[in-house]
Amino acid sequence: MAEVSKANATILGPNVFVFDPQMPMTAIQDKVTAIFKQMEANEFGTERYALLFKPGTYNILFDVGFYTQVAGLGKSPDDVLIEGGVNVPAYWMPHRNATCNFWRTFENFAINASAATNNTTTIAVSQAAPIRRMHVRSSGGLWLFQVDPETGAGGWASGGFMADSVVDHLVLPGSQQQWLSRNNKYGSWANGVWNMVFVGDANGPSQDNFPSTPYTTVERTPVIREKPYLYITAEDQYEVFVPALQENTQGPSWADGNATPGKSISINDFYIAHPTDACAANINAALGAGKHVLFTPGIYKLDDTLHVGNADTVILGLGQPSLIPINGCPAISVADVDGVTIAGLIIDAGEVTSPTLIEVGPQGSSANHTANPTFLYDLTVRTAGHCRNDVGITINSHNVVGDQLWLWRADHGNGAAWNSNPTKNGVVVNGDDVTIYGLFNEHHKEYQTLWAGNGGRLYFYQSEIPYDPPDQKSWKCDRTNGFASYKVADTVTNHEAWGLGIYSYFRDAPVKLDNAIEVPEVPGVKLHHLTTVWLTGTPGSEISHIVNGLGDRVYANSPESAMRQTMNEYPCAQ
Repeated sequence: MAEVSKANATILGPNVFVFDPQMPMTAIQDKVTAIFKQMEANEFGTERYALLFKPGTYNILFDVGFYTQVAGLGKSPDDVLIEGGVNVPAYWMPHRNATCNFWRTFENFAINASAATNNTTTIAVSQAAPIRRMHVRSSGGLWLFQVDPETGAGGWASGGFMADSVVDHLVLPGSQQQWLSRNNKYGSWANGVWNMVFVGDANGPSQDNFPSTPYTTVERTPVIREKPYLYITAEDQYEVFVPALQENTQGPSWADGNATPGKSISINDFYIAHPTDACAANINAALGAGKHVLFTPGIYKLDDTLHVGNADTVILGLGQPSLIPINGCPAISVADVDGVTIAGLIIDAGEVTSPTLIEVGPQGSSANHTANPTFLYDLTVRTAGHCRNDVGITINSHNVVGDQLWLWRADHGNGAAWNSNPTKNGVVVNGDDVTIYGLFNEHHKEYQTLWAGNGGRLYFYQSEIPYDPPDQKSWKCDRTNGFASYKVADTVTNHEAWGLGIYSYFRDAPVKLDNAIEVPEVPGVKLHHLTTVWLTGTPGSEISHIVNGLGDRVYANSPESAMRQTMNEYPCAQ
């Protein structure tokens, strides 16, 4: 019988545990429980883990904490079944508050919850906690929040993402405020709070009653290549499966007996980076030699930019690895080439200002990548306390696709303050025909999103504007109060966005934002289902308008119209 003590003795390093169904279930249970206890409240810790399960059935029940990836190693999600349950609770915050349950991943396995959790799978999360290629069989369904036993009410939860998954029964968001569901299939979807967006779902709910029912539904996903994933062959060899590019899709890529189309890459074609010995020079040498890169869990301090110059390069992270540029350079720079993949990473700003942390294409990029776009998946770009950068992600290449991106200037934690962790913008898009599914972009000091390329498409936007302007004078754009969260440049003639939510909590001063959104007033720019919310804040603070001087202000928690304003379409119907 295989031993759990050897589960982290693979080529993937000591922080990747590869479990086998022949291992004693009690030993696996003890190991995953111990990791959760270590990681449950470890919000800004340096530990990182990946828990990988070989094909088979596992009779275990466990919870998932910070910086932990749980993934099946089968070719299909149903190759690995956790018969018992895998959950994300919010015990560590008061009143089951899940608004800080970040940085964890569920991927490529099936769950059947036991009676111990009322046959229900609970994943109470907020940003940077993607659910991908999952099959939730639990008869009680999937809950995206947790009930506070003291009050009986749902604990707060603040935004999430699920893609390419099947939930056999109910999805219950409960108190979950906003969510993007892409290419999923579920028994039913129960409710929404402020902004629920469905793109390419097999059975997405009707959007006809927006805003009373806060649903935005797009029938098909225009362009997608599902995220690559690690699996193990019948010969016990690791490979990375890269799904094929698809257009106008609906429903999961693998359901109903179908196999996800694509190709496999041998692990031998990857440089396997370990935090103990990988450096920028070694990684760049491997990239230059045509290798892909697999980052194992850990912290990587980079004294140079990682230069991706070859088409079709895959850079994949296991267990939420962090890349930190220490000399004020970008962490990753991609040439204007076809088909690059960057997935599953945290990019942390360093203490020396970087002009941008990820650059996709140099300035002036002009190649057409329609047939083979670059994809960015499950990336957190984070500016924590005492760190700094100007821009999080700069996209200069055309046809780039983003799928679950969180650009976060920290609003809490040691050293998070107006002058000590400055950033200007989360995302700057200069390339044409860029598509983003799930853009979470928060707390930067100027425009959260600055979109200057033509033909852009955005599906789901969540943005809290900065909490901490010390006064109005410190937060003005020329004569305008504040910086719009979502800014489409005046030169743009074609742009479309669905399901935008902008939220304010001016904690430190009675600051006003004139417009949550600013766009050119031209026929080719169209926005669908817009929401502003005053979460709380200093009396006298407000978001004055939704877009371009239209829409009423939000400024208090009551009445309801003072807290939430919506607009169905912009330009408004005449």
